[in-house]
Amino acid sequence: MYIIVGLGNPEQDYARTRHNMGFEVINQIAEKYQLSVNKNKFKGLCQTGTIEGEKVLLLKPQTYMNLSGESIREAMDFYRVDPQQILVIYDDMDLEKGIIKIRKKGGAGSHNGMKSVIKELGTEEFPRIRVGIGKPEGPYDKINYVIGHIPNEEYEVLKQGINQATKGVTAILTQGIDVAMNQYN
Repeated sequence: MYIIVGLGNPEQDYARTRHNMGFEVINQIAEKYQLSVNKNKFKGLCQTGTIEGEKVLLLKPQTYMNLSGESIREAMDFYRVDPQQILVIYDDMDLEKGIIKIRKKGGAGSHNGMKSVIKELGTEEFPRIRVGIGKPEGPYDKINYVIGHIPNEEYEVLKQGINQATKGVTAILTQGIDVAMNQYN
């Protein structure tokens, strides 16, 4: 079993923001595989199902970004899975818009959601997909950049990353992370 987690912030105010790329990917996966991620459990919205023959839990923590690890930890403990069976999808300002990077492990960088995940899981050894959102142009407040609403033309570019991340998840489930990394990085 895999726990596939998209990081983001709950509430409608954050629905179309750069910080919610993880939620966007989970929504696209759910739509593609006809799953409804609306069950309230593990301090999040979730749904179990089967994707390409693999049992999965899709999870969108509702703890706000900085406490995302609490939700993931509850699901991990409930299903008794190893951290290597948890795939975390999140936004990354260090990647160009629309680009993704798949990794087996790594640090949190400046991402507070990932800091929480690493703290709660007690390890950096879990797979992740980083979805590029680019850096703000000029002297822009990073917080307002990541939680600010996305203009339509920019969203079309970001959507390329959402699509690639969705395909990356499928590749990880069907062919393994090494093949997925070679294919999408």
